[in-house]
Amino acid sequence: MKITLTGSLGNIGSPLAKQLIENGHEVIVISNNPERKNDIEALGARAAIGSVEDPDFLASKFDGSDAVFVMIPPNYTTTDAIAYYQSVGKSYACAIKQANIKRVVHLSSWGAHLKEGTGFIVGSHEVEVILDEIPDIKLTHLRPGFFYYNMYSFLDMIKHLGFIGSNYGGEDKIVMVSPIDIAQAAADELTSQSSVKIRYIASEDITGNEVSRILGIAIDKPDLKWVTFTDEQTQNGLEQAGVSKYVAEKLVELGASIHNGKMREDYDLYKPQLGKVKMNDFAKEFAVIYNKK
Repeated sequence: MKITLTGSLGNIGSPLAKQLIENGHEVIVISNNPERKNDIEALGARAAIGSVEDPDFLASKFDGSDAVFVMIPPNYTTTDAIAYYQSVGKSYACAIKQANIKRVVHLSSWGAHLKEGTGFIVGSHEVEVILDEIPDIKLTHLRPGFFYYNMYSFLDMIKHLGFIGSNYGGEDKIVMVSPIDIAQAAADELTSQSSVKIRYIASEDITGNEVSRILGIAIDKPDLKWVTFTDEQTQNGLEQAGVSKYVAEKLVELGASIHNGKMREDYDLYKPQLGKVKMNDFAKEFAVIYNKK
């Protein structure tokens, strides 16, 4: 099969491209960074350098593909994340129609069933709505949980304050996932003859307290706790740490939706088989990074 991937060689794109190439597929990897060209070609893929907000460029690279994988690349400079998601989603939709693509796998998120109240995840909901309007395609929305590597954002807090803290955690159950398990699910969907509309992906369904216990043991802090703050405390703490008010508000809203259970309402109706990479596996990687700080 000829498969085109967006998202460059990130935490998901790299293992996904490697797996597809090892299984004999022709792979094109789209990146907006010319410096990734050699890395992409070293894997055995073809590099396509350009912007995902350029539908004509995308259509030219999607053309002839048996399947495409679309995701929203991070944009750390935007002042309106939801508008950015919508812009890229519309670009993908235009290119998919223009190139007459029939199989699309979209990296969405848990919580994307909700149109409000989930912070940045509202953007994933908006992209799902945009792609759902494309006629005559087989479309799968992958909805992974909370990425393990998001825990790296707590490194400084653990190092300097001795605990993990946010407006979610403690006994809140968090659907957590490894990029490796996401890549496996994406590869399965891209190469399958059949398709499902929604596929949840999870590696662990675990409380914040269990996460802190496992990470604490790995970094030789067995008493590490996950403290649950109020929304206001979290907002103030993020802003004091230099996070913009806009981003802090979105993060607080996202955390609140985990704490009150709304993020996982639809997930709980369609729980998947858990993936292979467990929190204990991630904890080893976390400890290496922690000990370097």
